[in-house]
Amino acid sequence: MRVLVTGSAGFVGAALTERLLARGDQVHGIDNHNDYYDPALKEARLARFAKHPNYTHLRGDLADDEAVNRVFHDFQPQRVVNLAAQAGVRYSLKNPHVYAQSNLIGFVNILEACRHHKVEHLVYASSSSVYGANRKLPFAVEDAVDHPVSLYAATKKANELMAHTYSHLYGLPTTGLRFFTVYGPWGRPDMSPMLFADRIVRGEPLDVFNHGNHSRDFTFIDDIVEGVIRTLDHIAEPDLTYEPTQPNPGTSHAPYRLYNIGNDQPVQLMRFIELMEQNLGRTVEKRLLPMQPGDVPDTWADVSALRRDVGYAPNTSIEEGVAKFVKWYRDYHHIT
Repeated sequence: MRVLVTGSAGFVGAALTERLLARGDQVHGIDNHNDYYDPALKEARLARFAKHPNYTHLRGDLADDEAVNRVFHDFQPQRVVNLAAQAGVRYSLKNPHVYAQSNLIGFVNILEACRHHKVEHLVYASSSSVYGANRKLPFAVEDAVDHPVSLYAATKKANELMAHTYSHLYGLPTTGLRFFTVYGPWGRPDMSPMLFADRIVRGEPLDVFNHGNHSRDFTFIDDIVEGVIRTLDHIAEPDLTYEPTQPNPGTSHAPYRLYNIGNDQPVQLMRFIELMEQNLGRTVEKRLLPMQPGDVPDTWADVSALRRDVGYAPNTSIEEGVAKFVKWYRDYHHIT
């Protein structure tokens, strides 16, 4: 297939692109290579497949509608995976306008291009952040998500609503995936695994928020990519059992689906830190601090819908996943 991947130099985008190329797809990537975190890591990810004969890359921004339309016109993608976005909950408190530009305007441009170029299926990244102030665990796609606690979460919820509009009005098949705390080799430096590893290696204290009373549904990158590919190959269709008088947020009369994609096994943050310390061979002081604005105490993905529809079955334990991450971390930073 011809697959367009936005955010192809990002954490999930790069891993997905490698898998698509390995199975024989033609891939066109778009990434703006912004400096939200060290662009050198993005360049290193990209270098792993940039010269592959079936890969083409554009350094461009989704907010540039002319550039987006040119790629769709020239490449004629059959399917699209939209992973490009301004990420980060805490950063959205400081730079809100960047989120509107990337996550809203950029996503409209993708939707419009998919509509006009008759794309077979659009899969896009949503986030577990949309569950916001919800406290019923595990989080299920059938739950209402009307109380976001960060602008980042609000933009991701907006993406889901925008996608449904295009599925309803134009018959564009769309599937949104709510990612839960992805970690692993080539991960983002602004996320806790990399931040913890950096401080443990330097022997510096760790800032542990909510006094350590956090749990997260940590999901290994390989399991995430497998789920994305299975979803991409399973084109969204109208739900013939959809009942408008009792609406299910996860399905629709339109070709629209929402899924959680996580490990379905929440891990206490202190346990995650313990595994990091064990694999890095040292322990450090933990500074227990109050919960930060925009954060939530716990996440846990109910993945039963994704398991039912595409056979999704995450199988990387937290012990195995942390060990693989630390091995990559040592190799990448040349730590013996």
